[in-house]
Amino acid sequence: MRNGKAHNMGLGSINVVSLAEARLAANDAKKQLHHNIDPLTEKQKQNPRSNSPSFKEGAAKYIDIHRPTWKSVKHVNQWTNTMRDYAEPVIGSMSLAVIHRDHIIRILEPIWLEKAETVSRVRGRIEKILDWAAVEGHRSGENPARWRGNLEHSLPSRVATQRVIHHSSLPYVDLPAFYARLIKEEGMAAKALRFLILTAARTSEVRFAIPQEFDFKSKLWIIPADRMKAGKEHRVPLTKPALALAQDNLASSLYVFSPFPTKSMSENAMLALLKRMSMSHITVHGFRSTFRDWAAEKTDSPRNVIEGALAHSNPNQVEAAYLRTDMLVKRQTLMNSWSKFCLVSQ
Repeated sequence: MRNGKAHNMGLGSINVVSLAEARLAANDAKKQLHHNIDPLTEKQKQNPRSNSPSFKEGAAKYIDIHRPTWKSVKHVNQWTNTMRDYAEPVIGSMSLAVIHRDHIIRILEPIWLEKAETVSRVRGRIEKILDWAAVEGHRSGENPARWRGNLEHSLPSRVATQRVIHHSSLPYVDLPAFYARLIKEEGMAAKALRFLILTAARTSEVRFAIPQEFDFKSKLWIIPADRMKAGKEHRVPLTKPALALAQDNLASSLYVFSPFPTKSMSENAMLALLKRMSMSHITVHGFRSTFRDWAAEKTDSPRNVIEGALAHSNPNQVEAAYLRTDMLVKRQTLMNSWSKFCLVSQ
């Protein structure tokens, strides 16, 4: 009812719009009426975008556009799966033009406190898709998935309810004895884990290492930017034991540390090895923490040298802007000391 007259407004085809979506749309119309806004007029304003694709279609298009620039098939699948599992049940069939913050809140609220990392990625990905939709002319106005100045006022802070969960790691004092045991283990997973420990690298960096990344003359492992978490090329100084491990496996596979001719080692191969060694209380990634603790307590290396060895980005943007070197010489000294420590029991 408006000005004493009844008006009818369709909410969409029953074959396209779910009951839950229809209820949201009806509630939106009631809110507009409450604020003396004619929902039919507002709907007519959107007619130029009435042929706007659905969110599901828009998300698929966005993923296809950016697929070539993303690091791996796994990253593409993560985008596809999070949109399918969390966003599409609420807004998948809705036109990109009509999605607003109430819809976004409805997506995020159920997992806001329980799945912190997931919900952060879901929100960010929806924001990027809606930004793309605006640039393409499929919608107008503010991005309803924007955090600052928008959703931050409607969702509770997770800071007070979350605790940081660290990867379980081996105390550095126990590392030499463990490494001595590891040397006696047979198989490619054991060699890969030894190399990972000696270089303080990430699992994926070791699994997908190829011969072309190694400069044995300069004693360097040069990991290209598209394989690094920070998206920046990383030069790893190689000690004698690390060099030997890499050289021993150059002809065995497309990948340096793989038992298969043309595919990489399983993602869980090194973790399975730890379980076989009755070390299931620690994680593969935790060896980076072991290295970090050792370097902080047993060496005089500056923090930025240690963080550089771990390929961590410098959080101080001003410092990062002026510090152009990767401190390779200092990191070489640090990694030599680390190698000697790991092999002290030999």
